[in-house]
Amino acid sequence: MVIFRPSHLRSAIALLPEFFQIQLRWHGAKSHYGSSETQTRSVRGCPGRGVVGRISAMKNVWHACLAFVVTGSILSAREALPPPVQVEVKQGESIQAALDKLPESGGIVRIAPGNFVISEPLVVRTAETRIEGSGASTHIINKNEEEQPAIHIRPDAYAEDKKARLWRIQADNFRVSGNEKSGHGIFAQGIQEIFLHGVSIDHHGGHGIFLDFCFEDPRIADCILTYNKESGVHLVGNHDIVVDANHFEENNDALTCLDGFNLTFNGNNIDDHLRHGVVIENTYGSVVTGNMIEECAGTAIILDRDCYGITLSSNVIAHDLGGGIDMRDAWGCAISANTFTIIHKFGVRVSKDSGRLTITGNNFSNSYHGEGLMKRKEQHENEWQIDSGEGVLLESTENNVINGNVFSGMDAHAVLATGTSTGNSITDNIVTDYGRREAVENPIAVPADGGNQVKDNLVSKPAKPVPAGPAKP
Repeated sequence: MVIFRPSHLRSAIALLPEFFQIQLRWHGAKSHYGSSETQTRSVRGCPGRGVVGRISAMKNVWHACLAFVVTGSILSAREALPPPVQVEVKQGESIQAALDKLPESGGIVRIAPGNFVISEPLVVRTAETRIEGSGASTHIINKNEEEQPAIHIRPDAYAEDKKARLWRIQADNFRVSGNEKSGHGIFAQGIQEIFLHGVSIDHHGGHGIFLDFCFEDPRIADCILTYNKESGVHLVGNHDIVVDANHFEENNDALTCLDGFNLTFNGNNIDDHLRHGVVIENTYGSVVTGNMIEECAGTAIILDRDCYGITLSSNVIAHDLGGGIDMRDAWGCAISANTFTIIHKFGVRVSKDSGRLTITGNNFSNSYHGEGLMKRKEQHENEWQIDSGEGVLLESTENNVINGNVFSGMDAHAVLATGTSTGNSITDNIVTDYGRREAVENPIAVPADGGNQVKDNLVSKPAKPVPAGPAKP
């Protein structure tokens, strides 16, 4: 690292003639001698540490000068801006007017308790800006019925220039609600290091939060997203994403993450969704862990469109009608230490477009809780009340490991391979109380040919079949 001092500028100017003279000699010597050893020693009588050392020292000085000039220009530009400001918004006042008072350098808008009714989006267009409410009593109500968002965060030039960016915008501690005909709750485009915290977002006609190419380090934490017509959180084209400790209730999907990198989705609570829990597509290097994903009408977790290098671990996946984890197009992923309970259709499905997965240390179970008792009913007119247990389904997939899992209270098989599944290793699992709704001869139905390995599994007696009744969903 070169530390710049004002004397460096004087030294660089004094050394300028020698710098160019040595550069000429250097190029002459390079073509004449062609030897790096000769070049580093001297060139036509130039003494000292050699030309390379001399030039290197002078280049460092000039680089430091250049850095000084550039940095000085940036600092000068920043110093030329007015300082950030704080604007207070009282009940009955305009939030947009307050946002428009912020200079280019940003600031903070503090909103008092009260209902703030809007009919067009609140537009945030300055960097280094924070919007802060007074808790849920600060309520922004979007009355727009033309699919417009409640809050739109974007650079002014974003519509014409998709590379335009703003940095470090935060929203915290307020409620924003919409209606079936409104758009998204918070819609952010091209915002780097956006931070959304403690916001209640509900009843919107679009997504609760939509981050569109907020590429650098977006963070969503401690928010509650409920009753939104599309996803609670919808992410497109983001990188190094943190979505932690949020509540999702009765959205269409809880989280959809498309075309991204490095999602961290931890410690969230997902309940009662109209379709799926977590949908990840064309994303790699991510972790989904420590989440509660309960009662989705669809599937708890879906990986699709060229996902790879993703870990799904330590989640409770409970009572989902459309399946547990669906690996539609995913490679090189780990599924470990999850609890699958009262899952319908399948616990883990691995399609023909997925493979090279490790499925280890999971528990697949029904609602059995000891002494021959179950919490859910064997038969019931309401599909949500029916007991169920599902295991692993392999559909013409290759090179997967299924090891160290417990399968109990299975409707039929613990592991079932269909099609031409090959090269799979199924070892050291425990299987008990299987075949409850469909009698099966072997709970691990994987063909021995095709290079599959099935050994050292502890299998107990099958269950007593459940009496016939209404079909499962």
